[in-house]
Amino acid sequence: MAETDVYIGLGSNLADPLSQLGRAVSALATLPQTRLVAQSPFYASRPVGPQDQPDFINGAVHLRTALLPLALLDALQAIEQAHHRERLRRWGPRTLDLDLLLYDNQVIDEERLSVPHPELVNRDFVLQPLMDLVPHLQLPDGRAIAQLREQCPDNNLRRLHPEPGNLASPGHDD
Repeated sequence: MAETDVYIGLGSNLADPLSQLGRAVSALATLPQTRLVAQSPFYASRPVGPQDQPDFINGAVHLRTALLPLALLDALQAIEQAHHRERLRRWGPRTLDLDLLLYDNQVIDEERLSVPHPELVNRDFVLQPLMDLVPHLQLPDGRAIAQLREQCPDNNLRRLHPEPGNLASPGHDD
């Protein structure tokens, strides 16, 4: 079966978020019929929605997979559950959030899955990691990620610098 380029957004603000994201990247790299192509840097930002929670750490990965969209979604949700993800309130704190942002150049509108991710254009903490992975990436409708990033509201995004040999370790902010 042919491989498809997909982009996954990662986020966490509970239970050592950098470690959560590092373990999530490792889990994504071991999905069946899937290989990790690239990982973005991690970024810290204010939470969207309720502000009575810690800042989030976010990033993105580029995968090539033979998994169909809903099978990939199921795999992402299984990884979230392995990280003790609880859905207590909309945009609330979480140990791990994995979002299927883009599945090749497809538009998917199903009950369980919308791709491109509906909030992608409003989130600097999603757009910037995507730009880090593929600077000239475009949405299926032709809009450039770089242009969307310029128009996106600021969420106090701060790039975290990993220490050599440890992608999940913070350094200092830009």
